[in-house]
Amino acid sequence: MKNESSISREHITNNEAVRKTLLDRGIRPESLPAAEDVKKTERRLASEDKKSLKNPEVL
Repeated sequence: MKNESSISREHITNNEAVRKTLLDRGIRPESLPAAEDVKKTERRLASEDKKSLKNPEVL
């Protein structure tokens, strides 16, 4: 793969193969729930840690 065109074709081919595999297993990506953003998850976990340290009886 030396040029943009061949890279693009390979990318499309790989995406189609992944989608076919998912569909063969009964998984429709467009019907899956959206995942939580990684940074948002990190902030939420840090906040929960702080809260648990302030209020240890709740554990």
